[in-house]
Amino acid sequence: MAKHLVRKKEASELVGKIFNTEGYCDPGLHYMVDLSGRLAEIKTMVDAGKYFAINRGRQYGKTTILYALAEYLREEYLVISLDFQGLSQADFETEERFAAAFSRQMLFLADGLPDEIVRELTGYAEGQVKNMTLSMLFFPLAKLCRISKKKVVLLIDEVDSASNNQVFLDFLAQLRFYYLKRRSIPTFQTVILAGVYDIRNLKRKIRPEDDHKENSPWNIFAKFDIDMSFSSEDVAAMLRQYESDYHTGMDIKEMSGAIISYTSGYPFLVSCLCKYLDEKIAGTTKFQDKSAAWTKEGLLEAVKLLENESNALFQSMKKKLNDYPELRKCLYDLLFTGKPVLYSSMGDSVEIAAMFGFIKNQDGTAVISNRIFETVLYSWFMSEEYAGSRIYDAGVLGKNQFVAGGHLNVRRVLERFVECFDDLYGDQGETFVEDVGRRYFMLFLKPIINGEGNCYVEAETRNRERTDLVIDYHGEQFVIECKVWRGNAYLERGEQQLLDYLDHFHLRKGYMLSFCFNKKKKIGLQDIVIGDKVLVEAVV
Repeated sequence: MAKHLVRKKEASELVGKIFNTEGYCDPGLHYMVDLSGRLAEIKTMVDAGKYFAINRGRQYGKTTILYALAEYLREEYLVISLDFQGLSQADFETEERFAAAFSRQMLFLADGLPDEIVRELTGYAEGQVKNMTLSMLFFPLAKLCRISKKKVVLLIDEVDSASNNQVFLDFLAQLRFYYLKRRSIPTFQTVILAGVYDIRNLKRKIRPEDDHKENSPWNIFAKFDIDMSFSSEDVAAMLRQYESDYHTGMDIKEMSGAIISYTSGYPFLVSCLCKYLDEKIAGTTKFQDKSAAWTKEGLLEAVKLLENESNALFQSMKKKLNDYPELRKCLYDLLFTGKPVLYSSMGDSVEIAAMFGFIKNQDGTAVISNRIFETVLYSWFMSEEYAGSRIYDAGVLGKNQFVAGGHLNVRRVLERFVECFDDLYGDQGETFVEDVGRRYFMLFLKPIINGEGNCYVEAETRNRERTDLVIDYHGEQFVIECKVWRGNAYLERGEQQLLDYLDHFHLRKGYMLSFCFNKKKKIGLQDIVIGDKVLVEAVV
């Protein structure tokens, strides 16, 4: 944590509602987004008798939506809401154990079961029926669907807990059988499974051979396209709840837009930033009250805290990079090589990255899901290059000369980078590419702004073009366009791009870093005045 973030109050002193990042959200306890529109959309699928899966990345609000959905449907349906996280690994070893564990969960969690169903499930749960099979388990379930006055909806959360087990796949096969026979055999109105892994990928984890990858026993499910990410309007409505309690005077439209710009609506990240502003930023030396915290400057501090912490979501992300080498390569290519990656479900690495919530579809091309993920991933990948990196060491040795009065002197940063790069890499050839230059500059910059600011590649602007670097430092933003010099026309296009980026960020000064390997090059800095804007060009 930055030195000026000295707490004056502990979180335990807070009263009333809070922003929640642990477990599901309760509207009586937590500030949260209004889910009624999404619940109405899901109910339409339930009314139509669709079976489907809610597959989203870790901490994407799946459990919260299931809890809310169970309440939303309860008036019209008998809702059985189970959680496979409550089953142990041993419960999936045999059909008999699974049937007993499933029956216990139903008895414990389902309200309003008819007495005769309770008796049958009790016998299964207590092991009174020997050589129990899944097909036998479905007899009382079908009977329940036949005698219940309301149609029956089955919700199962955390199905990933079952993902390595053949017994669970056989359970899915039973669901499929009854679904296909639903005209003649009573069965569930709807089955909804929630988890990170796509149902097709459950099979992949057990039988990875190519000819079995897509052979899912539950190929009956409907596509679930309901957007669970938060919009700027969603966040604004949540902040209005908070503002009615605390009267901070924040600009709600500006704050909600800024939060979305960093998170792209990823629910956990939104809640984290709001929680940090409320509990960690407000009451510090620099932001002495909530009014001071709920500002653009306060949000930048919250972003820094989040990007530098080790939370469950980031730990899960890191584990996935180690578990899936193809995922790691896909994300590295997106960040560093500049290669366009088509968003296609036919590509394994893209499919896995999308399933875990690391990427999203932008006009048919895969992009990193949000700015925070992008910054965190950059830091992880570059941390592997710190050791032995001469340009990183140069940044470490000179970092004290670039900040004065809390302001980052970007011009001086570029001057020093030009000197160091020319000494270390001046003999690079024409094969040098922009992405390599950007990585060198980020390695040089990292120790200079570490702990006080952050640097990221802006993935989306108004015209959906890719910028190069944006630096946030103590509430100030700096835009730097990196280019390999390929003639004056190319340079002029880069200048125009930078002018467009400056308009997007409402800035009057921008920076260009040009890598030129012409033997007649003249290295150094020059100011280019274009209209009311100044472009500071550094030539390496």
